[in-house]
Amino acid sequence: MPDTMRKLGSTDINVTACCLGTMTWGQQNTEEEGHAQMDYAVSRGINFFDTAEMYAVPPKPETQGRTEEIIGTWFRKTGKRKDIILASKVSGRSQMTWTRDGDVKLTRQTKEQVDEAVEKSLKRLQTDYIDLYQLHWPDRPAATFGTKLEPHHYEVEFEAFEDILSHLDAHVKAGRIRHIGLSNENSYGVMRFIAESERRGLPRIQSIQNAYNLVNRTFEGDLEECCVREKVSLLAYSPLAQGYLTGKYRDGAIPEGSRKQLFDRLQRYEKPHAEAAINSYLDLAAKYGVDPAQFALRFCDTRPFMGSTIIGATSMEQLKTCIDAFDLEWTEEMENDVNVLHLRQPSPCP
Repeated sequence: MPDTMRKLGSTDINVTACCLGTMTWGQQNTEEEGHAQMDYAVSRGINFFDTAEMYAVPPKPETQGRTEEIIGTWFRKTGKRKDIILASKVSGRSQMTWTRDGDVKLTRQTKEQVDEAVEKSLKRLQTDYIDLYQLHWPDRPAATFGTKLEPHHYEVEFEAFEDILSHLDAHVKAGRIRHIGLSNENSYGVMRFIAESERRGLPRIQSIQNAYNLVNRTFEGDLEECCVREKVSLLAYSPLAQGYLTGKYRDGAIPEGSRKQLFDRLQRYEKPHAEAAINSYLDLAAKYGVDPAQFALRFCDTRPFMGSTIIGATSMEQLKTCIDAFDLEWTEEMENDVNVLHLRQPSPCP
């Protein structure tokens, strides 16, 4: 992998162009396999790991927090905590309340819940600080994970932007968090958080982790301008469209052990016109004689606004393929062909 380091937002932190995603550890992958992936990623020069309190995925009480625990035991075993830029996330509004102690009606981003989430993550991760702490999705109802905002959502009470920043600021001041970021957020959320941070002297948003790939380029609108002008780094998740852009699900195939076969939670990439669009990019990669997964990843990596592209793998073979993608030469012809297809079928999987 090229020795490409990129500035995280407006901080003094440099992260690798490739970020190691971890959400399968503790569900599809064992602790031993997670440790092996981290060992290999570090050997290839990667310094950036991303996780969340909710992981492993799919979320359920039996595996919640297990991913962070696996990272924590690797830190203890290797002593490499200071070599890694570590990102984690606190959950937003949801009915998945098993992350919290006591009787709560919803998972929220209140002071009490943020405090509890930070404390638990630090304990599982066996560290006393998190480099980048992200709001996994908003406390307010919002159009997240390919859903639509409905009129009644505007009537729902939510934690104020300035209050959430204040909750996080206490942990920044205490040294438990270095910087903060967003995830599954939109332009309104980004600018409201920035406005409140500037108005009140609160921590500034440094990153946004949103889905971005060949069949979901919705970031390239208001969000792109917000983030570029305000120095908020995009951390792209799902660059392979949950595996669809590898070609493994082509023509209705459902490989044994795949997320589609195990969990059937990929509906974001099964919308009308999605299959035709996905196949067109698979065919384009074949035209250039390139592995389709590497083609899709390198597309993301070459965007001028990209902070880091988050990869994930359930096997070492997949992990090596993903990391090798960052060495692929991206040509002007590839860029032109991708954009022609995009104009014909713009973001069928938002």
